[in-house]
Amino acid sequence: MVRFVFGRALSLFGVLFCVVTATFFLVHLMPGGPFDRERKLPEQVEAQLRAKYRLDGPILAQYANYLGDLMHGDLRLSTKYRNRSVNEILADALPVSATLGGIAFALAVTAGVTFGSLAAAARQPWVDRAVMLLALVAICLPSFVIGPLLILLLSFTIPLLPVGGWGDARSLILPSITLAAPYAAYIARLTRASMLEVLGQDFVRTACAKGLSNFRVVCRHALRVGILPVVSYLGPLAANLLTGSIVVESIFSIPGAGGFFVNSVLNRDGFLLAGVVIVYCTLLVIFNLVVDLLYGLLDPRIVLYE
Repeated sequence: MVRFVFGRALSLFGVLFCVVTATFFLVHLMPGGPFDRERKLPEQVEAQLRAKYRLDGPILAQYANYLGDLMHGDLRLSTKYRNRSVNEILADALPVSATLGGIAFALAVTAGVTFGSLAAAARQPWVDRAVMLLALVAICLPSFVIGPLLILLLSFTIPLLPVGGWGDARSLILPSITLAAPYAAYIARLTRASMLEVLGQDFVRTACAKGLSNFRVVCRHALRVGILPVVSYLGPLAANLLTGSIVVESIFSIPGAGGFFVNSVLNRDGFLLAGVVIVYCTLLVIFNLVVDLLYGLLDPRIVLYE
């Protein structure tokens, strides 16, 4: 197990190196530059700006200097948000997105696994159809439709919750539901499909023959195997939710990190773009490692360290 974790940790650095390299050179290949304006800057001013942000000199020298700064944890200054480092920007925005994403992740997993298991184990066909219809609606409706509908219903028609903002626990309810709804639907469909296959296997029939209740058979025996496809989906989902959603954060006026990825591309802010990509890829590799470890815990037949 230690050898497996150590190997995946080494692969993390390999993946990050490739991501940083690709991002750095792709940003330099984009048309235009970070200092382009409608009115062209004087050459002397632009040269001073390039020297300040260490964008002067050969591109390979810039790349080597950037890697050196990354080794010390320095993500450089943002070329758009003047006098603010990428570290400061992400330190302010990521906790907000992580809080919202963590709540949405918990809602999506809880609701998806619960309703998916209910649909698979229900004896009445109408329960299965109702759950799958609800999941289909949640998948088809995008977040920019679900969010305003919830605001219209629960903020204007029935004034129970605030429209948006940040700082109040009640203000997290609507954006969390909006962010979690489509992912809960995906998880419900994955859980149902996997559980239908598992419920027909021999060990489940043996557990039923012993006189165990349906609830115990599903929760203690079938779900442990049936949830494996869902677990593999949770790694990328966690990385996606914790780094923010530009749509949900824009609808509910949440100062998260979701908009920085798109805005950094539009503003040609290469250092901010690289910082967001590095954070996302780091979380993605870490959560995929956690998923692999959970595989070994849920199914003892899976030996990770061989």
